[in-house]
Amino acid sequence: MSLKIVFMGTPEFSIPSLEKLINSNHKIVCVYTQPSKKSSRGQKVKKTPVHIFSEKKGIKVRTSKLKDENELIKFKDLKPDLVVVVAFGQIIPNSYLQIPNLIFLNVHASLLPKWRGAAPLERAILNGDKETGISIMKIENKLDTGPYIMQTRIKIDSETNSGELKEKLSILGAKTLIQSIDLILSKEGNFIDQNDKEASYAKKIEKEETKINWQEDAEKIILKINAFSPKPGAWFYFDKLRIKIHKAKIVNLSGKPGTVLDDQLTVATKKNAIKILKLQKEGKNIIDAADFLKGNKVNKNVILN
Repeated sequence: MSLKIVFMGTPEFSIPSLEKLINSNHKIVCVYTQPSKKSSRGQKVKKTPVHIFSEKKGIKVRTSKLKDENELIKFKDLKPDLVVVVAFGQIIPNSYLQIPNLIFLNVHASLLPKWRGAAPLERAILNGDKETGISIMKIENKLDTGPYIMQTRIKIDSETNSGELKEKLSILGAKTLIQSIDLILSKEGNFIDQNDKEASYAKKIEKEETKINWQEDAEKIILKINAFSPKPGAWFYFDKLRIKIHKAKIVNLSGKPGTVLDDQLTVATKKNAIKILKLQKEGKNIIDAADFLKGNKVNKNVILN
């Protein structure tokens, strides 16, 4: 059976799911994405990755706010059989969720009920979780509380950063989405209610969280580096500039927290030390620490902040 599907998504993470649907026997009747924004320099208007991808595929795109009453009329005129939501960035109003016989299916990047909310990937890494995954869930009027039809798992190792994990989960999410739709159509799948008592919340990442605190243990700092790489980046100040660390390892050395212990960018923390392997100056590319040190003198015993 071929379904008429409305797709709602915005970032790169959404694209593998959209592409899988395009290549299936289902029909994408419209894509909703966030409105275009001016670039950081304020000159060019920048469309979302999903917007650009959809236009290349010749798919109709809408960027209106769902809370607009006129948009609801246009949405109903599409007469979709299913709505797929992947990192859309807008709350779906109740007026949409209450449309009879219409399921809003969400691809969520955690093993619900763990890490409901805006930043499940980053929170999983920050927490030191050994695994995470994808949940295909039915959207309800409360945040990420709906029942799920499928979950698939993936390991998180000590070197996994959020960029790498996001890429893996976007592909896994697309595969699991198609399997879930097949289960719904075959009537072989069951939606499983979440246990609210086991819920945890992945709140949005705040800017103040991304600064490195050398008073923390090396293990915790490594988790922060991994969680925030490549964006927004865990950082410290050096020579009045923000320096983002993108890769580091724990070293069994000690000293006053924040102190540079050698000529290879090994920095003391509350417990052990970290050796910085890859970093990035403001407005520059990510480079190896050895290359950074060729043009920037960081003296032993300097205290970083």
